[in-house]
Amino acid sequence: MTAIGTDTTVAVVGTGTMGQGIAQVALVAGHPVRLYDSAPGRAAQAAEAVVRRLDRLVEKGRIPAVERDAARARLSPAETLAELADAALVVEAILEQLPAKQELFRALEDVVPADCLLATNTSSLAVTAVAGGLRHPGRCVGMHFFNPAPLLPLVEIVSGFATDDAAATTAYDTAATWGKTPVRCADTPGFIVNRIARPFYAEALRVHEERGADPATIDAVLREGSGFRMGPFELTDLIGQDVNEAVTHSVWTAFFQDPKFTPSLAQRRLVESGLHGRKSGRGWFDYAEGARRPEPHTAGPCPAPSSVTVLGELPGPAAVLREAIEEAGIKVTGDRTAREPESAGAVRLPGGALLALTSGAPATRRGRGATISFDLSLDYRAATRVALAPSATASEGDLAEAVGLFQALGKQVSVIDDVPGMIVARTVAMIIDFAVDAAARGVATPQDIDTAMRLGVNYPGGPMEWVDRLGAPWAWRLLDSLHRQNAQGRYVPSWALRRRADLEEWVL
Repeated sequence: MTAIGTDTTVAVVGTGTMGQGIAQVALVAGHPVRLYDSAPGRAAQAAEAVVRRLDRLVEKGRIPAVERDAARARLSPAETLAELADAALVVEAILEQLPAKQELFRALEDVVPADCLLATNTSSLAVTAVAGGLRHPGRCVGMHFFNPAPLLPLVEIVSGFATDDAAATTAYDTAATWGKTPVRCADTPGFIVNRIARPFYAEALRVHEERGADPATIDAVLREGSGFRMGPFELTDLIGQDVNEAVTHSVWTAFFQDPKFTPSLAQRRLVESGLHGRKSGRGWFDYAEGARRPEPHTAGPCPAPSSVTVLGELPGPAAVLREAIEEAGIKVTGDRTAREPESAGAVRLPGGALLALTSGAPATRRGRGATISFDLSLDYRAATRVALAPSATASEGDLAEAVGLFQALGKQVSVIDDVPGMIVARTVAMIIDFAVDAAARGVATPQDIDTAMRLGVNYPGGPMEWVDRLGAPWAWRLLDSLHRQNAQGRYVPSWALRRRADLEEWVL
């Protein structure tokens, strides 16, 4: 381990919520901590706020009072940068403006010793650019904590173009000794989490803009249908619409306006209206006292069909549905090896309509007969909601049979418009593509990508794990189908995903 010793000073520059949180983490880990802010008196106020945080931990029984008292004795505000001269590590958490960060680090370089590690907590700027004005840029590294820093375990350790391997290793090991889970990544726009998470927000916004479903229904389908902790609309309201939109715009700009990262006009209008989410009292949802949250669209009760015919093997995670249907007391007929054009791997309902997992194309384009697409779930056994999208030729009776079938399996059903890829399927496929592409480009290892997405944004699994389960050919075909519906470049599968899909199909 090359972590800095707990007998050495950690300095935190910037005393907002993130700066205070990082200071608390280092303090609880045993370091002397010095807080600095360019605004007079702000550091002293922040030190008092950190002590109050420690007091609450004592009240909750998280730490003993004696540990709180020792930590308080190690914490001190600094009125000038010169008071940081003995620091072994300086973590910067000031405003997200490149000139301000560069100016700070140049000033710090004249104050701290040559072996002091300089770390930036930036979430949207290039570490390489932050270190660009330094005489010795090799000691500058990204240490991207997630808010609230004392609670969330993930820290992205970002190596800029000039960062020394030893500096990155010291930052990694230090974060680990602080009880965090560090992951390494290259200096790419958005790093790991903010790069790979973009489709989770973007596809939900796109479905809403396409009038496929309302925000409450989209949230419910992703949350209850595949185990995401929060839906994208409620999550961006929590983050702040202005903050989320700014990150999206920053990543899109940094990738030279790649259409895969295109921001949402609907979200832009929300921000322009001052509807920033919880902090403003309203965003996608109303947070005023007494306001009622809109309910997701949920179909009313429908009778379950007495029997269905399964044509071939249901694909991927949907394979468990055959067994679940039989367990629900519904008779299942059909040959598992059957291969009928347009219908292999689907369920034939009594009225003749075809019920099939979305392939990326609208249900209306799947075939001439009545078709109803159902959305992907990462775990159909655990899912409590599923989305259905009927084709233009499906009758109300056909839809009622499909709704009744899933209700018999214990699912609530949301009927949405016939949009390509539905909700979960297109979101998961895009996240997989971003993850596979990032791994292929050396942004991070597959293991670190999965760790980052599970811990940084509470995904129900890692995207590299998902591609192992679902198969790269599934993700590639679904995105290729989406691309054929919308040939503006947003859904073009990455070369890395195509290569992996070809390899998997060749091995099979």
